[in-house]
Amino acid sequence: QLVESGGGLARPGGSLRLSCKAPRTITSEFNAHIMAWYRQAPGKVRELVASVGSGSTPVYADSVKGRFTAYRDNSRKTLNLQMDSLKSEDTAVYYCNAQRGLTSTWGQGTQVTVSS
Repeated sequence: QLVESGGGLARPGGSLRLSCKAPRTITSEFNAHIMAWYRQAPGKVRELVASVGSGSTPVYADSVKGRFTAYRDNSRKTLNLQMDSLKSEDTAVYYCNAQRGLTSTWGQGTQVTVSS
């Protein structure tokens, strides 16, 4: 299972950085996985925030473009999400995902709350 960290409380306009560490079952083939961040707000469906293939340009949801930066460190088997200019609507549980073919691995999620 992937392990997320870095969630918490931030004020509007503030920043947070999330990290995701891959388990041993994935680390040996980490480069072969598409890594992504999803989020789910209360009462809403889970949505893609950012997706990063190995050696490729990240793809972002329109709602976070220009504010969030996703990047992976293949040597450390981690996926990170730098979140700047946070808004109240960014409040959600953020999940890390590793996808390879039909196999999808999720983390337990980390809560991000943006509030004044």
